[in-house]
Amino acid sequence: MGIKKYNPTSAGRRLSSVSDFSELTKKSPEKKLLIAKKKTAGRNNYGKITVRHRGGGAKQYYRVIDFKRDKFDIPAKVVAIEYDPNRLARLALLQYADGEKRYTIAPVELKIGDQVISSKKQVEIKIGNQLPLKYIPLGTLVYNIELKPGGGGKISRSAGIAAKLMAIDRGFATIKMPSGEVRLVPEVCSAVIGQVSNPDAMHIRWGKAGRMRHLGVRPTVRGKAQNPVDHPHGGGEGNQPIGLKAPKTKWGKPAMGVKTRKNKKYSDRLILQRRQNKH
Repeated sequence: MGIKKYNPTSAGRRLSSVSDFSELTKKSPEKKLLIAKKKTAGRNNYGKITVRHRGGGAKQYYRVIDFKRDKFDIPAKVVAIEYDPNRLARLALLQYADGEKRYTIAPVELKIGDQVISSKKQVEIKIGNQLPLKYIPLGTLVYNIELKPGGGGKISRSAGIAAKLMAIDRGFATIKMPSGEVRLVPEVCSAVIGQVSNPDAMHIRWGKAGRMRHLGVRPTVRGKAQNPVDHPHGGGEGNQPIGLKAPKTKWGKPAMGVKTRKNKKYSDRLILQRRQNKH
């Protein structure tokens, strides 16, 4: 895993960088684990745009990923490390003792030929193994953490991410998230030992607008560059301030720093410390 830079043969090449893909061992995906992925361009079933700045992009197939790892106490062998166009993390192709193959998110340092296992009991604390939080030593880095027992991993799944197990008390495990948030998770929930693969993904520089179009990201226009009919910030002759007490969205609602979380959300009691804003 690393970053590759090219000679500045053009303006786009000068600032761009790519992953070197050195950790990948297989180019073509497992056909039985592919699903066709339809482009929506940010539109709902009525044809109305609900998410702006989406459209186009390269054609992709979705890889079916086993976030639950519910084949318990059956050893699996890592047969390939693959690329996934739908996420920055790498995928590990596991082949179980009964012959079944499944995709899972690969951790750092996982190699072909390694044996991993998922269990509800105490197993070896080894990278790639999944087990309940109550059996994991304090201070261990984990990822793909469940929020409900048997519900599959929901948090800490992005490239280079790892959460830290801080404490276990009264049926709950205290987890420190990469964002700095400290929260409680039931101790019977499972997590995978290690750190998500491809930690260098955050250092890639896209370099030019065309690469973002390949990802399906369309151009974004500033509100103050639009007309009054199109945005609350629009209008004016030349470079004008927004003319409002606070920034607003395209639909006139408060934006930038306004809290949108419900005041009495059910999970408030499980969050011990909010994430730290790094501005």
